[in-house]
Amino acid sequence: MTEFIHRLTRDLEPVLLLQDPSQKISAYHDMPYAIFRYDPTEELQLRIAVSGLQTRLENKGKRVTRISLADCLTRALQTEAELQDWFELEKQFGAAKAVEDIHSLLAERAPLVDLVADLMPSDPDPKRDVALIVRTGALFPVYRTFSLLEQLKGRVTVPTILFYPGELDGAAGLRFMGVLNAEHNYRPKIF
Repeated sequence: MTEFIHRLTRDLEPVLLLQDPSQKISAYHDMPYAIFRYDPTEELQLRIAVSGLQTRLENKGKRVTRISLADCLTRALQTEAELQDWFELEKQFGAAKAVEDIHSLLAERAPLVDLVADLMPSDPDPKRDVALIVRTGALFPVYRTFSLLEQLKGRVTVPTILFYPGELDGAAGLRFMGVLNAEHNYRPKIF
């Protein structure tokens, strides 16, 4: 059993199965979410493990909403152009300009926070619903999840887990994909 699967089944799953997981997930009432960190090289194993987690939670009566940040990114890009057009712009103007343009899109014109919030349960029940945010690595290097989590504050009412590909740096610091400088201001609990 890999280390992250052990943490998933031993630490995270029992919390999500509680009648009211919110208090074990976060000390902040308006931030009922946490981060589950894993090594970016284990992405495919994580996807399988999350599917298993979702099935086990649903079998115990939880209603699980899975939100793919890769799908949200695609939707945001398609609000302005076809994907092929974005690829051509990157070829023409370079990766740095593409990163800048996509970040601007996700921050301002098609805010990622709105796309994620719109996918949360429409009739939320904090004792029954669980949201799992996956495919976070799709945002690399255009958007840091720290921004997303801060903006979701007050907009998420059900226990939510963001699956984060990266490295732990100190007690509360995370390095996105193990590459970017660590962000040390994460307030959500890190599993």
